[in-house]
Amino acid sequence: MNVDADALTEFRRDLHRHPEPAWCEFYTTARIVEELRARDLDELHVGPDALEDADDEPRMSLPEQATRDEWKERAVDAGADADLVDRLDGGNTGAVAVVEQGEGPTVGLRVDIDGLPILESDEEDHVPAAEGFRSENEGYMHACGHDAHATLGLGVVDAVLDSDFSGTLKVFFQPAEERIAGGGPMARSGHLDDVDSLYAVHIGLDHPTGEIVAGVGGFLAASGFKVEFTGASAHAGAHPEEGDNAIQAMAEAITSIYAVPRHADGPTRVNAGVVDGGTASNIIAEQARMEGEVRGQSTELMEYMWEETGRVIDAAADMHDVDAERTRNSRAPSAESDAALAAVVADVADGVAGVDSIMDHDDLGGSEDATYLMNRVQEQGGRACYVGLGTDHPGGHHTPTFDVDEESLRIGVETLAGAIEALSNEE
Repeated sequence: MNVDADALTEFRRDLHRHPEPAWCEFYTTARIVEELRARDLDELHVGPDALEDADDEPRMSLPEQATRDEWKERAVDAGADADLVDRLDGGNTGAVAVVEQGEGPTVGLRVDIDGLPILESDEEDHVPAAEGFRSENEGYMHACGHDAHATLGLGVVDAVLDSDFSGTLKVFFQPAEERIAGGGPMARSGHLDDVDSLYAVHIGLDHPTGEIVAGVGGFLAASGFKVEFTGASAHAGAHPEEGDNAIQAMAEAITSIYAVPRHADGPTRVNAGVVDGGTASNIIAEQARMEGEVRGQSTELMEYMWEETGRVIDAAADMHDVDAERTRNSRAPSAESDAALAAVVADVADGVAGVDSIMDHDDLGGSEDATYLMNRVQEQGGRACYVGLGTDHPGGHHTPTFDVDEESLRIGVETLAGAIEALSNEE
């Protein structure tokens, strides 16, 4: 299999220079589309055509229009097509590429494309800084490898076009994974409904270059939420009894959600990650806000935590005569990889140059909205598998020094494309 490693590296570095947060991946989508249009594809679904209609199911975690406009302007300034960027607005980033090569199974590959709000390191020993492809969007970076994931998707398209694969390939370039918000709309788009087998991939995950995890499981189902507390202001010195303290209600709620009982059926998680409120030290706070999340080993356990945290938040608000409005801003179910698909990956990886370690299975221990796509395929009788592609990374995921060993791009393309081709040869 001929893989143009230099081209993969060049494309990955371009995306690395232009990281964009969830639902604002305007430049990223435009660059992916530009490259895909240069390939001999049978179909290319872009933006609104790649996702469920936003009018049917409003996008979770969609930034305000002013924020989106800022990112649209950045994308156009960086060279993205202005008309395409406008079409992607409103929670319509991402694309689906389709290659048809005769009779055979329909195989999907899901890759995600968004970045994170993290200030990238500018230290001399950080390779992107030293070699000139550090983030140009200050305060944002590809700190989880999604620039590499998008590159893998493009590389697999090229490899399959140049292979003996017989069947249909669909590559899903999914937006908004970091907010656990893009997987649902893409899963409900209809493009997965004829997929027989689906692979999803993640680079790193604390596995070194040359190690392949053929099937990842142990996904925690997750729901993110925000709560707006509304009370009544008063002078904190003269008439504190006239106020209804939103901050006090929020503090009670935070303490209470951590006290939700664990569950006998499996592990659960809860976290209050963002809190703010009030205007001055001598004013009883009228407004307060918190953002948090709940997780569970299964979707049912996550929903248990969702219901119980909602109950205690309402109770805390009632205790202090404050209103509390909670909304869900992200969600992902649990999932497991099919062993048969993982076995295909392991068998192919054994013959890929640079692969020196193969694990049949590992647990993620976190959350990922690729599970929406996996569940969609499995619920319709198909198979799905999440593949771990090892890479040496000097900093952990979601840190300012995260980077990938670009040799893993070639290894990943050869492994994934090889597995996809092998599926077309199954009896």
